Amino acid sequence: QMCIRDSILTVILLSFTICSFGDNIFNGAQWISVSESQNTPNQWFCFRKQVECERKHSIAELNIAVDSKYWLWVNDSLVTFEGGLKRGPNPLDTYYDCVDISRFLKKGLNIIAIQVWFWGKDGYCHKNSGRAGLLVDLRLGKKERVLSDKSWKVKVHPAYGESSLPHPNYRLPEANVHFDARKDIEGWQSLDYEDQLWGYATACGEYPCLPWNKVHLRPFPNWKDSGIIRYDSLKTDEAGKIVGFLPKNISITPYLKIKADAGKLIDIRTDNYKGGSEYNVRAEYITKEGVQSFEAFNYMNGHSVVYSIPQEVEVIELGYRETRFNTELEGSFVCEDEFYNRLWCKALNTMNLNMRDAIQDPDRERSQWWGDAVIVSGEIFYACDLNGKLLVKKAIKNLVDWQKDDGVLYSPVPAGSWDKELPVQMLASVGKYGIWNYYVYTGDSATIKEAYPAVRKYLSLWKLDERNLVKHRTGGWDWSDWGQDIDVCVLDNAWYSLALEGLANMATLLGDQLIAEDCLFKMKKVREAVNKYYWNGRLYRNPFYNGRTDDRANALAVLAGFATENQWKTIQEYLSNYQAASPYMEKYILEAFFCKGDIKGGLQRMKNRYQYMVNHRLTTLWEDWNIGGAGGGSINHGWAGGPLSLLSQYVAGIAPLTAGWKTFMIRPSDVLFKKIKCSVPLGQGVVVLNMDAYQRKINVDCDVNQNFILAVPRTWFKGASLCILNGKEYDIQELKGIQNKKISFDSEDTQSFYFKIVDQSVQIHII
Repeated sequence: QMCIRDSILTVILLSFTICSFGDNIFNGAQWISVSESQNTPNQWFCFRKQVECERKHSIAELNIAVDSKYWLWVNDSLVTFEGGLKRGPNPLDTYYDCVDISRFLKKGLNIIAIQVWFWGKDGYCHKNSGRAGLLVDLRLGKKERVLSDKSWKVKVHPAYGESSLPHPNYRLPEANVHFDARKDIEGWQSLDYEDQLWGYATACGEYPCLPWNKVHLRPFPNWKDSGIIRYDSLKTDEAGKIVGFLPKNISITPYLKIKADAGKLIDIRTDNYKGGSEYNVRAEYITKEGVQSFEAFNYMNGHSVVYSIPQEVEVIELGYRETRFNTELEGSFVCEDEFYNRLWCKALNTMNLNMRDAIQDPDRERSQWWGDAVIVSGEIFYACDLNGKLLVKKAIKNLVDWQKDDGVLYSPVPAGSWDKELPVQMLASVGKYGIWNYYVYTGDSATIKEAYPAVRKYLSLWKLDERNLVKHRTGGWDWSDWGQDIDVCVLDNAWYSLALEGLANMATLLGDQLIAEDCLFKMKKVREAVNKYYWNGRLYRNPFYNGRTDDRANALAVLAGFATENQWKTIQEYLSNYQAASPYMEKYILEAFFCKGDIKGGLQRMKNRYQYMVNHRLTTLWEDWNIGGAGGGSINHGWAGGPLSLLSQYVAGIAPLTAGWKTFMIRPSDVLFKKIKCSVPLGQGVVVLNMDAYQRKINVDCDVNQNFILAVPRTWFKGASLCILNGKEYDIQELKGIQNKKISFDSEDTQSFYFKIVDQSVQIHII
């Protein structure tokens, strides 16, 4: 049972610290559990340990690992809500959290209470260890330790049980929550609770031991937590169900406070309970006598929460707790056309819902498919602070640490019930838009060094035929995209070339020039072969392919560098008139327009494709162009959010020139929009662009000292006499002579004049 928490506790819930004790964490600690006879799937366990403190400690770091999730109380205060990550940093090991509990401890006797939810089931996102377990190493000051061992008290929580049918679909390790309040353990988190009848924990072995093996520190903070808040509005529908409306599609745990007789059944689910055409998670609550409150701990998502409450039950209060990935959403994009503003915001909300234990959809699968992750990671780079980038880093580590012995990479991982390779998704993951893009936006060469051997090993599995075209790999699932008219052969060669480009860049970064040169040589051979065998004089097309010419394959051929400018002209015309790709591959088609400088054409196709989705009442973007479409039709698919990064990167024109934003370019387009405001998170700060083409003004505010190049459209200078830079006037004729330490003329081309800005913000006004 939960009560409404105040705002101070909400801040406390967000606390997160990184432990610094080194490799000796958990040395001497025992993995503890219950007896084998009690170790069954979907069990909830209560652990208690009294801790005597001779003084108030300023340092109290609790290291904790579980299979599968935990909730932590210290002296009856909720410290961590839904701790732990889904299991599987690699196929053997487990994650652990490090939590600062110093503010909750007091001098004298204290109680640590931990509720563990053991799923006991593999999923597309979780590797089941096979046994419930808890591992604790509490560090008090520099010397004192409290470890998990058989002195801890434990009890199977009797109020939790199995729900009625249907259960969540087979991809999810989570179960529905069924809670019978008549069997609740009142106040078990309190120090004065009498636990003499509880049993002692079973010690399963000293760390590290089977089946949990080694533990890896959680790579990012625990979730942001709103505390319990009330719904925007409530209504009773025609069936007598109470519907609580959320501000938008978000991830929540539902809450209720009621007065009832004992034994009444309440069902709680969201309007997205069958999102993606599959059953997700819901909750059942059996009432006890009197006034009572309950919060379902299995998170759900949707636009509203539906409570099926018997009429004789008195509803006192209904609410919810929003939990989401702990990142600040620092990016933004606003222009004159409200359509693109709504699209950017819907992409942002979808991305937010797709960030959790991994990069994942929030309902049907909660799984880290790497084709999706490539696109979502680009959105994260343009929307999130450094914590968001840590989720991308975890995704990369998961990918390479789950590599099979024969070199095959596969996703989703972590996973206990999936091991199939999707070949072209794997090429996307290791290539220019995947792992290499992470380096471009972070400058994290250590992660590239760690991933490099796995990328080399995987690409060695791909072979060329006697014509220097890619030999098709079917893998475990031969999938390129949803939809029709897919020219697989052209796509194979384009994805392979982009993967080689990524590997060549990694090799150059790490000083492996022989590999870099070999990749470039193979890219040249593939490009020549594709143009020889697949270019029909107008478009790229495998002559043995029988469908309509593939828009996605032609766009990817452009991004892979196969097409010359003359070839682009006919491809451009085709892409402007034919639309077959799903939202997954649509991102790359739009990027082809933008990369070739056709901002207007890309924006027009973007509007044509996303018009229905943007105008719809739903606040997220979908797996397919229609609800319930291909693949089950999830309404929370991050791969549809590609326009977020594209609008910020190409239309606002903010992109790194050197890795990790050490230098960057700002080249806003005024082709379609005359006013743009865009903010983008950098490595340690944020850059904000304000462009007003009507007044021929550009303002750039950067809260960190980093160098950038600012492009000003040449058309602005036609008929102008003055260029005002940070309040100083320059005659237009003197433009190319501007040279000082902070602002200087850099270069020009047919589109823009370029200014080099050093360690400051800038205001430019052309008069």
